[in-house]
Amino acid sequence: MPANPSLPSHHIGLHHALLHHLRSWGHMLHMGSVVLVLALSPGSYTPAFRQRTAQHIYTSTWQVMPWFTAISALLSLVLIRIVVVTALSYGLSQYALQMVVRVLVLELIPLSAALFVALRAGLAFNAGAVSMTDQPAMAQKTLDLDRLRDHLTPRVLADAFAVLALATLSSVVILLLTYLTVYGLSPWGLPGFTRTVGQVFDLPVSLGFALKTLFFSLAVAVVPMAASLEAAQHRATDTIQPGAVRLFLVLFLLEAASLIVKYV
Repeated sequence: MPANPSLPSHHIGLHHALLHHLRSWGHMLHMGSVVLVLALSPGSYTPAFRQRTAQHIYTSTWQVMPWFTAISALLSLVLIRIVVVTALSYGLSQYALQMVVRVLVLELIPLSAALFVALRAGLAFNAGAVSMTDQPAMAQKTLDLDRLRDHLTPRVLADAFAVLALATLSSVVILLLTYLTVYGLSPWGLPGFTRTVGQVFDLPVSLGFALKTLFFSLAVAVVPMAASLEAAQHRATDTIQPGAVRLFLVLFLLEAASLIVKYV
């Protein structure tokens, strides 16, 4: 019986696809490591670097903070009202506040801030990737640390700061809205509210919340940058935003790991 001639080519195709994905992930980790080292290096913080970083922070955070906070507060207010009314109807009002804090503040707000900044960061990096790689072919084979530090590192820092700032401010606003929904304008509910929030935000949960938000910010800052540079260097013409699937996978894995650590 003759051997199937398509089988070797099929295996070769799978092998090449696997190598391509491994090289792509390796490129992302390499670029992320280089950018983080440049961001932590004191020598990077020249006056021009600080000015460029401040400009990116203003664009990525302060310009969008009011309406992002307003939209997240409006949607959260609807969810808070639904949870509180449902808990009251089933006689579980003592669990309503904890459920709101755990679901909204601990899970949904960091993820929504990360996805929002990821969309803006991906579009910005995709728009600027061509200018970063508009060089002779030989120059593209080597990593230009000066260009990477001067042009990309400020944007990475700004995107990471944007996730942290938007998640923190939205969490504070939602806690305030939760108090007003449950207790109204009365100050007498403050001791019970702070006690319940303190029970939710114990030391392990607070540390996990901070680490998850930090990892979200690093993923959002690094993955679109590395994917856009890789796509521009290879002249990719994909209709999907470079790194979008990979970023969603990273965020999903971080969220799943956080849930496993907290509840399993």
